[in-house]
Amino acid sequence: MFESMNGLSLALLGAALAVLLAGIGSAIGIGIAGQTAAGVITEDPDKFGSTLLLQALPGTQGIYGLLVGFLILWRIGLIGGAGVAAVEVTLAQGWAYFAVAMPIAFVGFISAIYQGKVAASGILLISKRPEELGKAIIYAVMVETYAVFV
Repeated sequence: MFESMNGLSLALLGAALAVLLAGIGSAIGIGIAGQTAAGVITEDPDKFGSTLLLQALPGTQGIYGLLVGFLILWRIGLIGGAGVAAVEVTLAQGWAYFAVAMPIAFVGFISAIYQGKVAASGILLISKRPEELGKAIIYAVMVETYAVFV
């Protein structure tokens, strides 16, 4: 598959995978937390704000993936420049852009799902002990640190 690809194609594939996989992970993580939040809200609608905050946390990995995708598009000249083919992308550069995109693609995908699970547990925590919202947020943010590192 990769034999016929040129540098521009590899860079675009990397950008696409960063956006796609991190975005899918965020959607799954937000869905997991949202399912739990909906259950809590049926018992106590006043906890909507707290549960919404925890549900939103897994969405950040999708933002990181989108940022990496846009940075690659900017570096190869497809946005913010003179238009298509504004910069010649060699095969080696294409592989480099592809490689740079893979950490957020995969770590963003996995960490968003796990952050959704931790956020769901935090939602259950605040359903019984609303004063522990800060601790629930810290637990969920700890998972995100690995997405920030990549």
